[in-house]
Amino acid sequence: MASNPSSTAGQNSARPAVKVPVATTAMLAFISFWRAAAIVLNDLASSAYYAGGEAEQFIGKTAPWFILATMLLSYAVSQVYVESCSMFVRGGVYRVVKEAMGGALAKFSVSALMFDYVLTGPISGVSAGQYLAGLLNEMFSYAHLKFTLEPNFTAAAFAIAVTLYFWWQNIKGISESSEKALWIMQLTTVMVIALIAWCAYTLWMRGGQLPPAPIPRYILMTRHSLGWLYGVNVPRLITLVAVFVGLGHSVLAMSGEESLAQVYREIEHPKLPNLKKAALIIFIYSMVFTSLVSFFAVMIIPDKIRPQFFENLIGGLAMSLYGPFWARLIFHAFVVVVGTLILSGAVNTAIVGSNGVLNRVSEDGVLSDWFRQPHPRFGTSYRIINIVAAVQIVMVVISRGDVTFLANLYAFGVVWSFALKGVAVLVLRYTHPGKREFRVPLNFHIAGVEIPVGLGLITLILLSVAVVNLFTKRAATVSGIIFPACCSWASSYPKKEFKRPAGKRM
Repeated sequence: MASNPSSTAGQNSARPAVKVPVATTAMLAFISFWRAAAIVLNDLASSAYYAGGEAEQFIGKTAPWFILATMLLSYAVSQVYVESCSMFVRGGVYRVVKEAMGGALAKFSVSALMFDYVLTGPISGVSAGQYLAGLLNEMFSYAHLKFTLEPNFTAAAFAIAVTLYFWWQNIKGISESSEKALWIMQLTTVMVIALIAWCAYTLWMRGGQLPPAPIPRYILMTRHSLGWLYGVNVPRLITLVAVFVGLGHSVLAMSGEESLAQVYREIEHPKLPNLKKAALIIFIYSMVFTSLVSFFAVMIIPDKIRPQFFENLIGGLAMSLYGPFWARLIFHAFVVVVGTLILSGAVNTAIVGSNGVLNRVSEDGVLSDWFRQPHPRFGTSYRIINIVAAVQIVMVVISRGDVTFLANLYAFGVVWSFALKGVAVLVLRYTHPGKREFRVPLNFHIAGVEIPVGLGLITLILLSVAVVNLFTKRAATVSGIIFPACCSWASSYPKKEFKRPAGKRM
């Protein structure tokens, strides 16, 4: 029986439109490249507070050179993300790896990314707690009070409190404010400029020496730093292997690059040029901040007391500057306030990012719709948020406030998500050889075949660091195998569509 178009049109025009708001944990308007850079830096720049100290624990005083190399590598990695975003609006690891290499490796890549996100919150919260404990103990000492806070316990308690706060904010549904991120980075910039100027003045007054060269005889190679490679002469005999060991212990300094793919969708027109500008700003800022902090710490803080500040490096640097004690204490307080803001922001970013990634893989059918069941009151995907926050709190409890333990695990997710991203973009050069708005530089053509030298070198370096890390970070390797297995079990959960509560609309 034929339908009556005019009648149907009339009925549709008479029927009131139903507005269906979609509740998420973060909603962004179109933003400038400055604001996009600020959002990414709220995650990436926070690593300056712990990366240098953690790297030095493993590889010794050569750590600043490896931090610098890692920050240079981070710009190369950002170019890989720019190319992937030019092909896919959602240029994150999962989408790109699935397109290039299929669902199985895509699941592993997203597991590595989730391992990164799940640990971003604990390491950021615990690091902020370490800085807070260090400041309070300095103030107690200055006031001649015979009372000290146990740093690890204080750090763990603070991290749990911050995680619970942002868990509830995400359950209610928060608006991710790029203006707030920009404000935090402006405040951080004031602190960074003051820190660099004061450190330069201190070196001018006292003098100082650069850290030793990053060559095998100066790289610390102990059971702690070599893991399963301890007792094997390869790292000592082959300089390149020793360099990859050093990079492996420094790679957490560039955690946060994945956020580039997250903000790309919200960057204002023209998208790709603005993304490239944001990537350049992120690189310059993080390289100056993160690498200089590491160099200044080795050059200014005396060797005998620097190990006391490995988990509170900028705090130790502030208290070792040239000047009166009261001025150093005030600056230390400023450092801690800024650090608490940026590190706490990273805790929130971890929950928001995890929620976004797991929602997308659930939409793709990898996870059951059960995970996206909306909250009966707020409409947010509360089950995912609950799981992420619970795992983060468990990790804080297991770590007992030890940043080093978390950093060891953290590097696994960082380097493997980047390595698989590089491989996927390299594969796409040949499986999708069409024109792109952007390509990672250094491309040559021989007999009509493209040779992506730049992209190939970046991918090779990332894979080499990832493989070396498998042998040098035992706890991370074991945890990194268990975590994907758990994710695989979760993906096998029965694929049943969720039912919305009666009378409720999302």
